[in-house]
Amino acid sequence: MKKLLLPILMGLAIFSSTACKHPGKEAETITAAAPESTDDVSKNVYVDSYGEKIEVTINKTKNTATIHLDGKTYDLKKSEALPEYTASNEEYQYSEIKGNVTFLKKNVDMVLFHLKQGKKESGPAKMASY
Repeated sequence: MKKLLLPILMGLAIFSSTACKHPGKEAETITAAAPESTDDVSKNVYVDSYGEKIEVTINKTKNTATIHLDGKTYDLKKSEALPEYTASNEEYQYSEIKGNVTFLKKNVDMVLFHLKQGKKESGPAKMASY
């Protein structure tokens, strides 16, 4: 009996030490959800015949245009007085009129980027037969 008493006490001691431990509090991870933007934003990348690339981001909600060209960023405000989509600031003007994308420096009338997009050609014309 004395031989069994020691293993039983050891077993009870181990059992009671593990049974009494409450699970630790898990670390709470709080992740702040990024507020979803409700702005109407469109982003286009144009490449002209010389291989120059211009990236245009238009925010229609804030009426702004952000132009990335040659590693520089230009922030422009939409001009309501000019036709279709035209944005400008004191020095630069961006326009996208009937497929012509133009970005120019106003003070010296220097065109920094120009792209004339071809119209999408439709299939061969079908004639109606009567």
